[in-house]
Amino acid sequence: MNGNNFRMSARRCASVAAATVLAAGPVTLIGAGSAHATGGQEGHASASVLRTGLDVSLVNKTVNVPLAVSLNEVEAPRSAQQTALTARLDGVDGGKPFSVIRADVAKTNATVSADKAEGVVELAHARVHVPGLPLLSLIEVDQVTSRATCEAGASPVADSNVLGSVKVLGKKVTLSAGGTTDVRVPGVGEVRLDLSKRETTSSTAAATALELKVSVNPLKLNVAEVEGTVTLARATCESPKASEKETAPPAEQGGGDKPQGTDDKPQGGDKPQGGDDKPGSDDVKPQDAADVKPQTVSEKKTVDLAETGGSSLTPYLAAGSAVLLAAGGGALAVARRRRG
Repeated sequence: MNGNNFRMSARRCASVAAATVLAAGPVTLIGAGSAHATGGQEGHASASVLRTGLDVSLVNKTVNVPLAVSLNEVEAPRSAQQTALTARLDGVDGGKPFSVIRADVAKTNATVSADKAEGVVELAHARVHVPGLPLLSLIEVDQVTSRATCEAGASPVADSNVLGSVKVLGKKVTLSAGGTTDVRVPGVGEVRLDLSKRETTSSTAAATALELKVSVNPLKLNVAEVEGTVTLARATCESPKASEKETAPPAEQGGGDKPQGTDDKPQGGDKPQGGDDKPGSDDVKPQDAADVKPQTVSEKKTVDLAETGGSSLTPYLAAGSAVLLAAGGGALAVARRRRG
């Protein structure tokens, strides 16, 4: 009974050791052989129908009131379709609200996906006003569009268009494509227009349909001067960065060159070519024995490991085999002693 019990215990120990090694091995193998992926950086997009950066001086010249407002200014992922904007300024027309912009259509849309970022602006039949000129429009446009598109791996694109007629301070003007136009109205002021400004880099794009530099002297509603900038239909984007994937472990990638070098050495070695030489040649034999053979054996082992896919699993298999052999040998020795 005691011998049988001991044999049972030894077998159980060996089984547990083998199960432990085999269970730990696949876990290590899974962790070492899995591919790693780094997520790409998200892009960015924005769009706005109107942005103002105006400085309003009152008649008494004691106070300068800033007018910094925007209409349908969005950043991805958002869109807006508000068609009118009003504002109030202390000291201007007794603090009553006044219209800044009114349009039939005013849309903005900014979107970002894994491989594309885009900003879009659409504006139709719009009138823009500044403080002190409630009846005279700063600018009137029929149709304006801007679009900025940034795709991963492609050059960013910026595009803007001003279609139909344009009036500045009540004057119909002809705009020069991609240039500037100056409009002066006696007794009112002057406006400089930059048409269809486009800016692109390797990863960004910006499109502005109209940018106005304003300097007017209304002398109405307690407003002496209005200076600053007004931007119509601006869209921007920044390209997303594509993700980088590591498709193979370094051990497998590095093993591709070694077999080629190992195959070349025996072909170009001195021993095969010098096999017909006499044994008494002292110059060839010491080189074969001291230099060529040890290097060939060492490199062959490395090549075999790479070709068979050696990884962190190998130590566990070796350890498992050692445990099984030791346990089996110990059990056999004790059994023989008890029988004797």
